[in-house]
Amino acid sequence: MKWCRFQVGEQTAYGLVEGETVTAVVGSPFEGYTVTPTTYPLSAVKLRVPVIPPTFYAAGINYRQHLIEVARQRGEEPRFPTQADVGYRANNALIATDEPIIIPRDASDEVQYEGELVVVIGKKCRRVSEAEALDYVLGYTIGNDVSERTWQRTDRTLWRAKNTDTFKPMGPWIVTGLDPAELHVRIILNGREVFRYAVADAIFSVQHYISRMSQYLTLYPGDVLWMGTDGASENLKDGDVIEIAIDGIGVLRNPVVREQ
Repeated sequence: MKWCRFQVGEQTAYGLVEGETVTAVVGSPFEGYTVTPTTYPLSAVKLRVPVIPPTFYAAGINYRQHLIEVARQRGEEPRFPTQADVGYRANNALIATDEPIIIPRDASDEVQYEGELVVVIGKKCRRVSEAEALDYVLGYTIGNDVSERTWQRTDRTLWRAKNTDTFKPMGPWIVTGLDPAELHVRIILNGREVFRYAVADAIFSVQHYISRMSQYLTLYPGDVLWMGTDGASENLKDGDVIEIAIDGIGVLRNPVVREQ
């Protein structure tokens, strides 16, 4: 199934996407729903962020090549993580596909993309094993963890570097029934593919993260976990268009605007 949140006029609702048609539902995939007879052409609706998460989690550095590139830029030797660590992001930064990433006027030129798989929790999850973990997942969407690197190096809590308004595009929808280990992420800047990687190359898997987190945290329906990125990132500039594509899910597309 392919779940979206969409807006028509002043109304926002969950819907099911089939081909180029959206069917409205009453309720949500997290609390139960009823399919209505109301349909819209996909081109006639505005897609919203597919879920507003109760808690917004982000995996720590989770891909070797990305860690190597970060260490190289800092003039350091790479140190690979020995355990799966998790951080938090802010909902104010979320935007939907096709909405602009707005770079603040006082940001440096080092504003960069990070294309990521996003895991959406489907039911309450506490102290589960890795073998059970995927049973608690509703589905998967796409995220772009936009980051201001100079702020990332100087702000102790990353409050600006990662959580500035519009720095967390997510969408376009949630797809159920996927195996994350079979997915590949492609990053496309201005129509040019700049990097691709396999989700299976992660240092710690989706199952491992969910199981580890659930030993200490209760995960709730609608919570999201961004799984990290791989490779080096280029700087984003005014007028760019950045796309994150995952076969089986779709494409998250956002233009870039720098404040004047």
